[in-house]
Amino acid sequence: MRVIGIDPGLRNLGWGVIDTDGSRLSHVANGIVHGSGTALGERLLALFDGLSEVMARYAPEAAAVEQTFVNRDGAGTLKLGQARGIAMLVPARAGLTVGEYAPNQIKKTVVGVGHADKRQVAHMVRLQLPGAEIAGPDAADALAIALCHAFHARAGSRLADAIKRAPA
Repeated sequence: MRVIGIDPGLRNLGWGVIDTDGSRLSHVANGIVHGSGTALGERLLALFDGLSEVMARYAPEAAAVEQTFVNRDGAGTLKLGQARGIAMLVPARAGLTVGEYAPNQIKKTVVGVGHADKRQVAHMVRLQLPGAEIAGPDAADALAIALCHAFHARAGSRLADAIKRAPA
């Protein structure tokens, strides 16, 4: 299964694509889509177009996005929410169901600690995807989101298989 993880942001939207085969994980690509322009509409359009190109190029079969947490800056949270809408719209438009994960859940899955910092996340992503050249912190976060989704999808698949095998 090919998974894209998306770390939404108005200026920098990180993305990371991995392939999973059972418990084997491999890096496909990662990068950052820049929200260019000064007006909000221009930035959102740049994010939409850039992420649409990534989706067309790598054809993922599953997608995951980081959930937005509300901070003290209400206006900033609303703007981030709009970028998150683009991050959910583009994969949904491609027919994918989009998994959503809280930041602490992603960190706990990838690092083992729910309050890990960005350096710890990037370090563990590099350990799990050896040889991957990561485009920056936003791309590392996106790869962590993809890894989290792959882990939870694998766990759900194993549970479904066990339920099928269980006697009635």
